[in-house]
Amino acid sequence: MLAVHFDQPGGPENLYLKEVAKPSPGEGEVLLKVAASALNRADLLQRLGQYAPPPGASSILGLEASGHVAELGPGCQGHWKIGDLAMALLPGGGQAQYVSVPEDLLMPIPEGLTLSQAAAIPEAWITAFQLLHLVGNVQVGDYVLIHAGSSGVGTAAIQLARKAGAIPLVTAGSQHKLQMAEKLGAAAGFNYREDFSESTLRFTNGVGVDLILDCIGGSYWEKNVNCLALDGRWVLYGLIGGADVSGPLFSKLLFKRGSLITSLLRSRDNKYKQTLVKTFTEQILPYFSKDSPQRLLPVLDRVYQATDIQAAHEYMEANKNVGKIVLELPQ
Repeated sequence: MLAVHFDQPGGPENLYLKEVAKPSPGEGEVLLKVAASALNRADLLQRLGQYAPPPGASSILGLEASGHVAELGPGCQGHWKIGDLAMALLPGGGQAQYVSVPEDLLMPIPEGLTLSQAAAIPEAWITAFQLLHLVGNVQVGDYVLIHAGSSGVGTAAIQLARKAGAIPLVTAGSQHKLQMAEKLGAAAGFNYREDFSESTLRFTNGVGVDLILDCIGGSYWEKNVNCLALDGRWVLYGLIGGADVSGPLFSKLLFKRGSLITSLLRSRDNKYKQTLVKTFTEQILPYFSKDSPQRLLPVLDRVYQATDIQAAHEYMEANKNVGKIVLELPQ
């Protein structure tokens, strides 16, 4: 099969399609013939040699994919049959023509979605769902500050926060991105090049936000604590802005009685992911259907052919995208 590959860590120019061995489904696994896979920041970090896949996971890039069930491994419980449309949450391996997936990490594709749209759901939307509900314990009426509001996780979190009865606020780096976030349901958007903490405090009448979803880290810590409400929760799930903190983080956080919670999804074990996928499938997936009155929609920025993988990575590194960047695999 063909798969996205790089021989050594480095820039996008190192990426190409290579013929590699097609995987065989193991016990309780399904072989998915991949139609599309979406890009995530983890792919860029892995390409740079900064984010190794978890033990036992495929070294091929790609944390989510959509396609058709091509083969059932031994011990499958009968949830799936050959030819079924499905999308999958993966620890790696999605950017290839085939990927083996534990059957409980597959989800049906809601009616009315294309395979490219479906490929943009599993990693981004399940991450956003996990951060809001399982980690952040979002409540009706909460102010939720979502950093990188125009990213895949950000555009999902805006819609999921609204659905939960919370009030989403976002940061982003351009007026265009802020306007797009507001169209999705953000109550307000702030340019991170200015002091978003002051703007957040003004919007909340000095109270601050109950929950922060933060993929930036170090460079935002002081502004985050400044606009955190008393007893607020700050959920850190990425370090795009660096890992180092210089200053009195603990005393400022203690003064607010704030909680700093960290979370990653890729490194979680299969049992946790299976429970998460099941909960997401039951509680959220029906709202993607074309007949849903409160319809949720993945936001697609661009769709590339897998042969253009270098251009796709360059585009993501330039931070131009609003929503997801999707790759279509050769059929």
